[in-house]
Amino acid sequence: MVKQEQIRQSKEIQRRTGKTFHLATRVLPERVRHETYVLYAFFRVADEVVDAVDTAPPEEQRRRLEELRRQALGEEDADDPVLTAFAELRETHDIPASDVDVFIDAMLSDIDTDRYETYEELEAYMDGSAAAVGRMMTQIMETPQAEQALPHATALGEAFQLSNFLRDVREDVVERDRIYLPQETLRKHGVTEEQILNFEFDENFQAAMREELQRAEALYREGVEGIKYLPEDCQFAVLLAAVLYADHHHEIRTRDCDVLSTTPSLSTSRKLYLLAKTRLYWALERDPVAVFRRVSVVPYPDESETTRDSGHSGPSPGRTTGSGASRWTGGRVSGWLRSFTRSE
Repeated sequence: MVKQEQIRQSKEIQRRTGKTFHLATRVLPERVRHETYVLYAFFRVADEVVDAVDTAPPEEQRRRLEELRRQALGEEDADDPVLTAFAELRETHDIPASDVDVFIDAMLSDIDTDRYETYEELEAYMDGSAAAVGRMMTQIMETPQAEQALPHATALGEAFQLSNFLRDVREDVVERDRIYLPQETLRKHGVTEEQILNFEFDENFQAAMREELQRAEALYREGVEGIKYLPEDCQFAVLLAAVLYADHHHEIRTRDCDVLSTTPSLSTSRKLYLLAKTRLYWALERDPVAVFRRVSVVPYPDESETTRDSGHSGPSPGRTTGSGASRWTGGRVSGWLRSFTRSE
């Protein structure tokens, strides 16, 4: 059983390094909240190994990640309370070893890979770095309809990750010399790698960003469709996380997609506003898709001005979105006037 001290340490890691996710975690039921702290802390321990590029050579990073893999899978004793807690958690909730493996494999690829030629290559990376996280969360929630929920959890995890990549373009270059925007998207819009490395914003870069924003928004729509399969006491927290992460798109668009000059971020007041707004509309109608449509900045292709709350701050309704959007153009949500509004 995970000990209180392990939970406390894990919670502190999440509070310090993942403020957006921390806010959503705090509204989870206690049975899931404490274990989510442990899950997140494990991810951060592995992530920090990869980000220690200035303090550890690649061979040491690989050695440490393989050690983390064995400890997480219970194959050897852990040397960190967080890893001990995660190993216990994995066994208690039958988290598949395959999800641990694909996550560690993604961290290993970060050591050698700093560019992605196609979106398919980036998606394969995100399956380990983000989608596996969503699948593990589904396990610790003890989801009775896990088979139906898992594909959507995968999509939502990728949406969160892609939003983070779009927000952090400048930071990833400065701190890690990485560009997560697919090279094929950049070439399509006439954006060169040198332009990004020199932080030269223009309409071509803006067009590339808009395409990837639309791709991420298609993933949000697909992911939110699956919240209904989660336990009722967990649905609001996951919905809130989707709203918060997607709201980075509002911040990006407010800057005309210029993420080369600065890294957009959500203020504490903005997050609390979104929390209160989401809570209000969730109380009126507990339909995750209906609330997300009315409150988030993610557009739905079949919307008109009258389907959103007047305080909505997202892009103009009726815009089409990227690949896969047409799958989520179901009938108009009826009922209440509902509204509401990566890494953190």
